[in-house]
Amino acid sequence: MNWKVQRRMGRKTRSLLPLFSGYLFFCGDENQRVEVLRTNRVANLIEVKDQQKLLEDLLQVEQAFRAGATLVPHRYIKAGQRCQVTTGPLADLQGIVVRTKTDTRLVLQINMLGQAASVEVDTDIIEIIDEPAS
Repeated sequence: MNWKVQRRMGRKTRSLLPLFSGYLFFCGDENQRVEVLRTNRVANLIEVKDQQKLLEDLLQVEQAFRAGATLVPHRYIKAGQRCQVTTGPLADLQGIVVRTKTDTRLVLQINMLGQAASVEVDTDIIEIIDEPAS
């Protein structure tokens, strides 16, 4: 969850929004899956074939939250330079570096969901893991 602040007609409002909107994480057997679908509150379930990889991706986002980093939703990026943070509370986080007009961000991807979040990083604390494909 993250806070979104908006100004409308001179008033400032704060809303708590999910980082990955539209997703609810559920772990259960086939009978529990059927029960969840019977509630008519779930549109679809995504079977996670590589649960360990999904967990690793989500743990990176959790590490950034616990470090007090401000995460914002970010568009999912398929191509780019993959980097790793070398020092500090975000050390060992891996993602794709993007530059905005004001900062450099490390995009943390949740491949199973096709979603991503980004965190601001200093370019002097990241190292390139691999070069982008041509």
